[in-house]
Amino acid sequence: MKRIDLKHILSPLALIAVCICVPFCMSHEAQDVNHSPKSEVPYCVASPSVPAQTEFAGKNISLTRADMRERMDRELSAFTYMHSTTMLTIKRANRFFPVVEPILKEEGVPDDFKYLMTIESSLDILARSPAKASGLWQFMEGTGRDYGLEINTNVDERYHVEKATRAACRYLKDAYKKYGDWLTVAASYNAGQGRISQELNRQQVSKATDLWLVPETSRYMFRILAIKEVFKNPSRYGFLLKRENLYPVIPSTEIKVDSAITNLVTFAKQYGLTVSQLREANPWLREYSLHNKGRKIYTISIPDTAALYYDPNKTAVHRKEWVID
Repeated sequence: MKRIDLKHILSPLALIAVCICVPFCMSHEAQDVNHSPKSEVPYCVASPSVPAQTEFAGKNISLTRADMRERMDRELSAFTYMHSTTMLTIKRANRFFPVVEPILKEEGVPDDFKYLMTIESSLDILARSPAKASGLWQFMEGTGRDYGLEINTNVDERYHVEKATRAACRYLKDAYKKYGDWLTVAASYNAGQGRISQELNRQQVSKATDLWLVPETSRYMFRILAIKEVFKNPSRYGFLLKRENLYPVIPSTEIKVDSAITNLVTFAKQYGLTVSQLREANPWLREYSLHNKGRKIYTISIPDTAALYYDPNKTAVHRKEWVID
């Protein structure tokens, strides 16, 4: 029988788990019950290592302080064993990071804020929270409008990747002018600038990592740091992906319109598309028509029809460390 090398099918973390746990996961009959515990499940779980320090937006962050280490440990463990969500997020990143990264750079916002977007929505373009925050950046209606997004029953630009990213950049830069610390800016994205400013003043500290906050916001900063660690080396945390597993960028042509579209079904057919394909490429279109009473110029993406058929061999890998081949 052909010998199978475990190194080719198991991540380093999984190998550690096997090496440590195999002696303890054998059947009860094969053990000396007086000296070895009996596992009631056919597998074992290893804890991911917490680094001594990490980096965010060009600043080193020590994780040796007990509370910070344990907060990082919690989030690394959560992402490591939240298998389907983390795996899907990595796949989606291959489609959305190439769009978002140049905008962050152009706007002067640290590249690491793509990880804030990642934990906000798990990179699900149609994400909508119970509080009705929507899109990749999870804007609430009021905040979205404050930062220039059109939001109504016909058009919702929170679902427009480029426009929502630029709106998020404007928010983040405004917050940085106030705090001068990017991780505190990240906390304000979750809790609101009013709450963070109030707590910084009340607790007499200068950055959010030193604040006593509600659990959601306290975890939020470390979720960003943890997902960045996972994305740097997915196989270390047990995620073994191949090129064909990643979601490709779908090339498209941009069409500008300055008048109403009375029927998007008919409009889509003009370009050889179904209305489903048109709306998937333009999720900011919320109905079967585009009203446009003010004759605003809208840019509609028309996906390349050939690219709508999956050819995994042509998928471009955005970051080589995401795949094992």
